[in-house]
Amino acid sequence: MTLTWFGLGSRCDLALFLISPLDFPLPYLVPCLPGALLPPRSGASRCPFALGLGSVHRKMLCPLWHQGPRATLKNPLLFSRNFFTKRTKELKPAVQSAPGWKLFGKVPPRENLQKDSKIIQQEYEARTGRMCKPPLQSSRRKNIEFEPLSTTALILEDRPSNLPAKSIEEALRHRQEYDEMVAEAKKREIKEAHKRKKIMKERFKQEENIASAMVIWINEILPNWEGMRSTRRVRELWWQGLPPSVRGKVWSLAVGNELNITPELYEIFLSRAKERWKSFSETSSENDIEGASAADREASLELIKLDISRTFPSLYIFQKGGPYHDLLHSVLGAYTCYRPDVGYVQGMSFIAAVLILNLEEADAFIAFANLLNKPCQLAFFRVDHSMMLKYFAAFEVFFEENLPKLFLHFKSYNLTPDIYLIDWIFTLYSKSLPLDLACRVWDVFCRDGEEFLFRTGLGILRLYEDILLQMDFIHIAQFLTKLPEDITSEKLFSCIAAIQMQNSNKKWAQVFASLMKDNKEGDKNHSPALKS
Repeated sequence: MTLTWFGLGSRCDLALFLISPLDFPLPYLVPCLPGALLPPRSGASRCPFALGLGSVHRKMLCPLWHQGPRATLKNPLLFSRNFFTKRTKELKPAVQSAPGWKLFGKVPPRENLQKDSKIIQQEYEARTGRMCKPPLQSSRRKNIEFEPLSTTALILEDRPSNLPAKSIEEALRHRQEYDEMVAEAKKREIKEAHKRKKIMKERFKQEENIASAMVIWINEILPNWEGMRSTRRVRELWWQGLPPSVRGKVWSLAVGNELNITPELYEIFLSRAKERWKSFSETSSENDIEGASAADREASLELIKLDISRTFPSLYIFQKGGPYHDLLHSVLGAYTCYRPDVGYVQGMSFIAAVLILNLEEADAFIAFANLLNKPCQLAFFRVDHSMMLKYFAAFEVFFEENLPKLFLHFKSYNLTPDIYLIDWIFTLYSKSLPLDLACRVWDVFCRDGEEFLFRTGLGILRLYEDILLQMDFIHIAQFLTKLPEDITSEKLFSCIAAIQMQNSNKKWAQVFASLMKDNKEGDKNHSPALKS
């Protein structure tokens, strides 16, 4: 059964009525000619439903109406159990040119069929001397790219010959509506085409810049790394984003290897991790591992399996069966054996995954271990509450300096930085931002250190300041926990550049050092030895 819309006005020319089950054993599917109304039924409390209907099978109609609403079926096979399964194959489809159907019965063909709309239009033009708009075929554009086919089918389809033709006013109105929709569709298509062209132009330009920057990095900067890394030219190139082909190498050089880890040392800890996994699978259950004591931090090896599946799930490369699943598992497992005092903490998988995408396995482990050994990351991953509070306090100093209105708004709701900063710092924004944008944040983070992590946080708050000022506590927390996906690097980095990491002529390192000093003096004043 097909449903067709003929661009009708305020009335239905073809209807499907569902008779109440109180009147008949099964619902009847009945088409109705124009003007054929459903007779009133005594005691009926429900109105029939109406739908547009294109064609109805003749066998589905039963002329019983004239026998009354309680008429019995003369042909019991009509509504037998096999009516809709076996017998439907024998039925012949209704012919488009067949005569009209009256309620529950067939009527003979009408002698005076309704005139076609084109004939009526021609007679009207001859009478009035006015020329209407040309027919649809001549008005269609040759460019099919902008052709709204659904609009054409909805409005300009001629009605069947057994239905009354549209009036002149109705036909003209439908034509006008069609032309308006075609014009709007064309505007949208042209706008989208210009937008796509602009995006492609920007992308080509970006690729050209990356290609030229790659040549500079490979031929000039990397061979003279120590002498050029702090120059103004290199810092400006760094801010614009590292070319993907040299990103991993620059990250490794910028992070360094203070721990003096070698690829051979990685293999040793990887072998130890595999032995631990084997012993866990033989002797321990997952619940036993979750309840392990804090002293046995290597028990977190089994917890890695639970977290890997949640690492960049949209990429489908780190989940079980993916090309990088075992690689990520190995790097994280080797680290838990290398640093049992830290173990595995949720969020490490995102950092390791980003490194694996840009470095070889052993190099990714070396960079991972040295990166997590930085003071800020070590404080967060060891859950050092006193140090974390110092970082939050330093962040609030620059928050108030750069965004005073938003700072007071957050204060009014008692919304503290730990609510949104912990997730950003633990994953280095790789979970909160799109991956390509997160990599660009990592580029400058490797250049400027921990200061840039908090500067990026302030840049995000600046970018969405107007939206956040209209929200309450719950909505702010939800918004900052899951940032919009359409955030672009240009907008974010322009907001980050506007953030001044200077308070009363003190930079980030000086502010943080003064907070640490105040904390030490406070500890001395509250120490039991001084009180005694």
